[in-house]
Amino acid sequence: MVFSFESFQLDVTERRLSRSGEPIPLRAKVFDTLCMLVENHGRLIRKDELMQRLWPDSVVEENNLDHNISKLRRALQDGANGQRYIETVPRQGYRFVADVRLIFDSPAIRNVATYLEDASASEQEIQFFTTSDGVRIAYTIGGSGPPLVRTIDWLNHLDFEWKNPLRRSWFEEVMSHNTLLRYDQRGSGLSDWNVSDFSFERSLADFEELISAVGWDKFALVGNCQGGPIGAAYAALHPERVTKLVLIRTFARGWPPPGSMITEQFNAMLTLIRLGWGRDNPAFRQLWTTLFRPDAGPAETEWMNEFQRITSSPENAARAMAELPKNDITDLLPKVNCPTLVLHSSDEAVVPAIEGRLIASRIRGARFVELPSRNHEVVPGEPAWQIFVDEVSRFLGWPDPQGGDQQTAAAK
Repeated sequence: MVFSFESFQLDVTERRLSRSGEPIPLRAKVFDTLCMLVENHGRLIRKDELMQRLWPDSVVEENNLDHNISKLRRALQDGANGQRYIETVPRQGYRFVADVRLIFDSPAIRNVATYLEDASASEQEIQFFTTSDGVRIAYTIGGSGPPLVRTIDWLNHLDFEWKNPLRRSWFEEVMSHNTLLRYDQRGSGLSDWNVSDFSFERSLADFEELISAVGWDKFALVGNCQGGPIGAAYAALHPERVTKLVLIRTFARGWPPPGSMITEQFNAMLTLIRLGWGRDNPAFRQLWTTLFRPDAGPAETEWMNEFQRITSSPENAARAMAELPKNDITDLLPKVNCPTLVLHSSDEAVVPAIEGRLIASRIRGARFVELPSRNHEVVPGEPAWQIFVDEVSRFLGWPDPQGGDQQTAAAK
């Protein structure tokens, strides 16, 4: 990934910083500091978050970070008062305030760059609220129509996924029919990273508090993967608020499910995450990408590899994943009484389709649809995509492209 700001160009993959084509040498930790600031431009990054990312395996004093910032400002010739690029928020942290543009030098993703250059959709507005235990959660609301909430994924990054044309095109379709609320899980993306509690109970409380902060009374819910248990639990506990529930490639007995082949690999996966997540080693990220999207093309593979790198710290990713086996909501499923659609890929390796069938069997009246795919996330271009779109649009009551209401047409 390559970023530009004013006359500077930052090549993250090749670890190069240049100004008007002239290279600017930086020591490793100073370069890492710049990467983190630029990738999160416009957002306040607190000092403890920076130190956790820069020295994940060491205990260092705050003056090490201050020294890095000072070196970086000198390298950037950061204005007379040192605030042209890097803004200091006293006793809190730093914010990169220059205008940053994401550019691409890989042939595999030139089509992505073209899409972003031509995209006419308005940019999303990021907002924040603070949970009862003091964690800032990032969220965004866009579109028009009946409210629809997407619960958390395992990890996320609102800004980066918005720049992914495969996801953005789907979000824009959804937002042409619904007012969509999305947010970043604690410990990832634009939300606070300096957190210790990743439990299911805390994640559910975050969601409940987010809904209270937004002030929505009734809405439909979409839960993907880890967000499925959150969405189903909320629907069971707050039946007066949830009008419809869509559960996609998710689980109810925890993940990995009891007795699955993946269970034997789980501890090894946690170790690999702590060692390889976010590091400059594409081989690790490629293994993870292949597990979730074995049929991904070069452009999507590169996007997913990069998405992993910037979404969270290795320790946060491992802590969040370590909680997944505890996300057992089977006892709550019979209490879900809203219309429910369950979608699951038939041959995926991450969450077996039997988990989706189990969920549908426990929720009265739920519709189960098996998608002909081996990918954890189906995307445009594969046969399962149109089935997915048709099922979701019909269930949410979007107008039929041929005219008329899809729910009414389906009932005839």
